[in-house]
Amino acid sequence: MKSRSTYLFIALLLPLSLFSQNSDRIHQATKAFLATLNQDELKKVNYSFQDSLRKKWTNLPVGMVPRPGIQYGSLSDKSRLAFHRVLSALLSSQGYLKTTSIMQLDDILNTLYQEAYDKGEIKKEFLTQMQKLNWAHGNYYISIFGTPGDAPWGMNFGGHHMALSLTSDGKKISMSPYFIGTDPSEVKSSKYAGLRVLSKEEDYGFMLINMLSDNQKSKAILQQAVPKDIITSPNSQQRIDSYYGIAVKEFTDAQKAMLKILIQEYIHNFEHEKSHQMMDKIAATGMDKIYFAWVGSLENNKSHYYIINGPDFLIEYDNVGFQNDGNHIHAILREKGNDFGADLLKMHYLDSKH
Repeated sequence: MKSRSTYLFIALLLPLSLFSQNSDRIHQATKAFLATLNQDELKKVNYSFQDSLRKKWTNLPVGMVPRPGIQYGSLSDKSRLAFHRVLSALLSSQGYLKTTSIMQLDDILNTLYQEAYDKGEIKKEFLTQMQKLNWAHGNYYISIFGTPGDAPWGMNFGGHHMALSLTSDGKKISMSPYFIGTDPSEVKSSKYAGLRVLSKEEDYGFMLINMLSDNQKSKAILQQAVPKDIITSPNSQQRIDSYYGIAVKEFTDAQKAMLKILIQEYIHNFEHEKSHQMMDKIAATGMDKIYFAWVGSLENNKSHYYIINGPDFLIEYDNVGFQNDGNHIHAILREKGNDFGADLLKMHYLDSKH
């Protein structure tokens, strides 16, 4: 009978692709989804890869900024079943559950406003104003750019508080920029009280900043007002080009381990192969080259913000809320130089001699 160590040794010899959902599975799942659509639906979802809409995204409600593509809520059950296979091919189990929970949170938000109105806490005019924003579980839109499996192609899936941006050269994929958000970040009332869809992005951040010594905090904490939104938002051309806060080379081993856990909370939302490719790249460049900065409160339910900035990536997290109560998260992960597959496509065209 083989020992556990023998099985582990055999596993380490097997190709990584046997343990991951690679780009072929993503292509196949997307093709299977498209095969469920009728001709009118295909006209809504299909775009040229060169269409400028591929590089446009927003996290605002559909009532403020309409989306291209086909509405998720208009799909048949057969198409929804197939699209969930696409999501589970693109994302890890945690990423899949975050995505579907963010969608569900929009319906919960509608419920919370309706209950507030029924209790006399808000006026009818305010309730109507909120309802016109059209956030809902079904108000997320799917766009396919080019032909899945051919090189290159892409897909966008987004709505209120979510923007997934896939670019593929036929073999590798880019998922940058990747935006997620929650409102509320913690549900305070109703049968959903206590629900926190993006709990670890918040908790791990607090754990890290509170692990720092007073001297380290004096470097990491920026003396300024908490930004009202992520700085690299879709409505801004501003980018974070400088390094702020404290250099990770000044961290203890325990602090570096906590930072790695926080970074993984974002990157491990992707399928196995993509997430490990990104983490391997960060490790090769060196954790010591990363900077960490914090703004605002060191306690939850108060406004706070952080940046994790390295040569290869940027994570930006903002939790302010309309009432400055630290209950409304916007967060983004970017692969530097690879938004919408810029670096990936550059290498593809060079290799293909286009």
